[in-house]
Amino acid sequence: MSGSRSKSVVIWAFVLAAIAMLSAPTIVVLGASFTAGNMIEFPPQGFSLKWYSAILSATDLRDAFFRSVYVAALNTIIAIPIGTLAGIALAKYKVRLENTIQVYLLLPFTIPLIGSGIGLMLVFGNAGALGQLWPVAIACCVINLPFMIWAVTASASNLSNDLELAAANCGAPPVQTFLYITLPAVLPGVITGSLLMFILGLNEFLVSLLLVDARSVTLPVQIYNSIRSIITPDLAAISVVFIVCAGVAVTLLDRLVGLDIFLKSK
Repeated sequence: MSGSRSKSVVIWAFVLAAIAMLSAPTIVVLGASFTAGNMIEFPPQGFSLKWYSAILSATDLRDAFFRSVYVAALNTIIAIPIGTLAGIALAKYKVRLENTIQVYLLLPFTIPLIGSGIGLMLVFGNAGALGQLWPVAIACCVINLPFMIWAVTASASNLSNDLELAAANCGAPPVQTFLYITLPAVLPGVITGSLLMFILGLNEFLVSLLLVDARSVTLPVQIYNSIRSIITPDLAAISVVFIVCAGVAVTLLDRLVGLDIFLKSK
């Protein structure tokens, strides 16, 4: 009994230590955003909301935030049809070279991101599209699309073929079967992948740094450019806004499909 209790104590100690290490940066940024002083410090010097008011009047941060939202939204819109169809195909049909495709989907995680970013920069540079936002969205989609595909594949693998066969026997054409049988069945995976793609697109930094110019920076790049000179509490405040956006997305994910489905798709 004492051995089992000791084991539980050790396990919980590791769990609490991991939670503390993961939470510490967020707690520091959250506290620093409410400081009444003019420099980032923790514990904060007093309590004030002036830095949240400051970011509302800071046109550069506000514009950069909306650019990031645009990139994330476009990235998600592109990923939904491609990832949904690819995920269903990989889960339900015997695709030639399926193992090769699965290995190919892992390339964004095995190739250093800087390598992918430079390659995309050369591609869009030759097309004369550098400095615009839509190439950033496409680049984010290319790199993060496996997450969308895996989420849909996890849902599609639970779909019984008998349902589609029954619809076909009742005279439903393939498009109608897809819209009324297949798509509703994989909708939890589509929602999971879409929210994840939106969060990843919202936070993308390295690809944005390589593909945008000074006139069209996204928020992560704007924050990076600002901290190269001085770190002020308004940057902590806008970082908290980013954290809140991610928290809202995770809450929606839990409410709509459940975090258990999301974790199974990983």
